[in-house]
Amino acid sequence: MKARRDTDIAPHRLHDLLEYVPETGEFFWKRRADDCGRFNSLWVGKPALRNVLVNGYLTGSIYGQKYLAHRVAFAMMTGRWPNMIDHINGDRMDNRWSNLREVDSVANARNMAIRSDNKTGVMGIAFNKNRYQVTVGVRGARSKYIGRYKTLEEAKAAREQAMREHGYHENHGRAQA
Repeated sequence: MKARRDTDIAPHRLHDLLEYVPETGEFFWKRRADDCGRFNSLWVGKPALRNVLVNGYLTGSIYGQKYLAHRVAFAMMTGRWPNMIDHINGDRMDNRWSNLREVDSVANARNMAIRSDNKTGVMGIAFNKNRYQVTVGVRGARSKYIGRYKTLEEAKAAREQAMREHGYHENHGRAQA
């Protein structure tokens, strides 16, 4: 079952149901006034939103609906539901407030881990005809050709400069978490 993106619950209601600890990213169930005791006797004070999806995100059910933990954290801290959230360190289970930021799809893509099938060990660098070819994704274009270099070190330096110029996050291209 997929976690919901559009929600039925108002963000302010989350504070009646959950305690969020911004420093650890953990959630705990609160006592519910509307429950007749069964929920309260079973779950109050216990961890919430701890189910791990196959893609690595934490989720859980609130009133029978699935919610992603990082989206709930954002809603509880800001009073509104986000469009897209980036886990700054790349760890999808790390929902500390300091690790979450609202971004658009471009900014989210600029904080990606390197793919496991990358052959050069550096994102955006390919070995082609005895040279290291560097490209970088640029808003409005699929990719921008930066140049071809004799050594991997030269290619890395060119790639890092291009990433700075085009606003990539410093974690972009890190090893997978």
